[in-house]
Amino acid sequence: MKNSKLLSKKLLLITFILFTSFKVYSSDKPVDIWKENEKKNDQNSEFNLPVDGDNNLSSEISIYNKKLNDETSDIVQDISLNTKNIKITGLYDPEDYDLNINMWSNSDGDQLKDLFGRIAKLNLSDDASELMNISILTNAHYPKKNITEKEFLKLKSDWLIKHSNFDLIREYLNKNRILNDNPKLSRYFIDYYISESKLKEACNIFSNNSEPITDEYLSKFNIYCLINAGKTEEALLILDLKKELGFKDRYFEIKIDYLLGYTSKIDDSISEKSIFDFHLAHKTNPNFEFQPNEKTSKIIWKYLSSANLLSSLKEFDITEIDKISNIEKAVHNKNYSEKELFKIYMRFQFNINQLLNAKESHKSLSNIEARALIYQKILLESEMIEKLKLLKILKELFKKDNLYYAFDNELKNFLKEMDPTEVPDNLTSFYYTNIKLNKDSPTEIKYNNDVLHQSKLINYFNGDYAKSKIEKDVDNFLKKIKKNKRYSFSKKDVIFLESLKSDGIKISEKYDDLYEISEEEMPTDIQIMVNNNESGAALLRIVEVIGQDKLVRMDEDTIYFIISTLNQLNIDSIRNKILFKVLPLKV
Repeated sequence: MKNSKLLSKKLLLITFILFTSFKVYSSDKPVDIWKENEKKNDQNSEFNLPVDGDNNLSSEISIYNKKLNDETSDIVQDISLNTKNIKITGLYDPEDYDLNINMWSNSDGDQLKDLFGRIAKLNLSDDASELMNISILTNAHYPKKNITEKEFLKLKSDWLIKHSNFDLIREYLNKNRILNDNPKLSRYFIDYYISESKLKEACNIFSNNSEPITDEYLSKFNIYCLINAGKTEEALLILDLKKELGFKDRYFEIKIDYLLGYTSKIDDSISEKSIFDFHLAHKTNPNFEFQPNEKTSKIIWKYLSSANLLSSLKEFDITEIDKISNIEKAVHNKNYSEKELFKIYMRFQFNINQLLNAKESHKSLSNIEARALIYQKILLESEMIEKLKLLKILKELFKKDNLYYAFDNELKNFLKEMDPTEVPDNLTSFYYTNIKLNKDSPTEIKYNNDVLHQSKLINYFNGDYAKSKIEKDVDNFLKKIKKNKRYSFSKKDVIFLESLKSDGIKISEKYDDLYEISEEEMPTDIQIMVNNNESGAALLRIVEVIGQDKLVRMDEDTIYFIISTLNQLNIDSIRNKILFKVLPLKV
């Protein structure tokens, strides 16, 4: 009897699924469901989140279709939606960077894993990061030797997570529709925007999704987004199907029941298991209160700050040192305002002798009291040099407790009010280390027609020269150099000419004696990559070589083999961009 009821229930669900799936996919004409539901969402949704409810409904249903049909295969055939395996993932067209769709095809996965691992340990410069993004986000086939598609996707995801470029992550996930293949990256994206109290951005991750959501965390968040978008029926259907297949999460279900109005009883339980669980506790309790402590995770501190839930921290007795310590740690982690911390310091009471002799009297106080005393003394000090000495003491007091970034912005503000020409020699290092000077990188090119690589001829790499004209002008320039016995060929001159030759520009053999090329300068492993046409791997090695350096500061020998690598691989677009960074004289 029990089996009969269970079968009937499943048949009912399957019938409903078939009907709903037919309803979702019966029209070939695309419909803007958001415009149709916009007014309804404004009235019913707390956040008015634009979520592709129908796509997510059908996506969620399809996975449950398969599971239910596996259990009732004698009743109905598998009705799951077919999805194509993604063979190419990325953002950029290979042609935009003179790359090709097979840039990884000849590479060994073990070598790539090792390269990614070494690069992950580096603090890459902007130049290296830009090249890294191009190499891993260009549309290309996966490597096939000693690495799976899943492993290669993980390498990309780990890079995006480490560098936290959320615009890139959003574009990457939406364009490639790989939520399930990148659950860690997807969750990282969602958690970040939840912590910023930007639910619209977090839910937008589902807007272009059309595949079954297999990850439980993502599926639960999708249900929540649907509810807040006013798509209650879709959300309930997905939740009921999940329950039918064994889903159990009492905490989640209680919070959802409250949001749906199934119960008016407030559940005051707070889970810190995930930022989503914490957010649910906040949104389902009108009287929500939470007192963070030193064990509270950084992401929850961030959420409390962005959701304006830290006001309670201002309402405590100044003797509650533990609470002040927690606030200092939150400021260090950039989850609480420096200004608010220093307002707390102002509440400490010190006698006149302590203030007058702050440099000595602070040594007998607790670390927190010492910081408060020195800060108050800084505000009272009018002499610039004395104030600078006190600022240095305060910075050291923060460092002493590993709170390096708790006195960062406010310190810069103090330093900006000072005249750098009046800073004494013994304090210049402290001053320039801690003040953020607006030193813009030189961008204007100054041509020097007495030096080959600084002459206007470099505009060839900007597309400003016809082939016949550059050949004639280079020949004239080299003829002048040959007559000038004092002219010394630099490595950058060689880089310039070798790049021209790589592009098919003819240079007379009579100038061959002007310079020599050393074949030993190219690292062996990079040359092997070039020979095997492993352009993706070669780019990664270049990224590793650049590391934390700026291209304009790198030695000429290193620049030479970087350009030589790009020349041999015919990656002219990236090469030209680098040449314009390293060759011209800029002012």
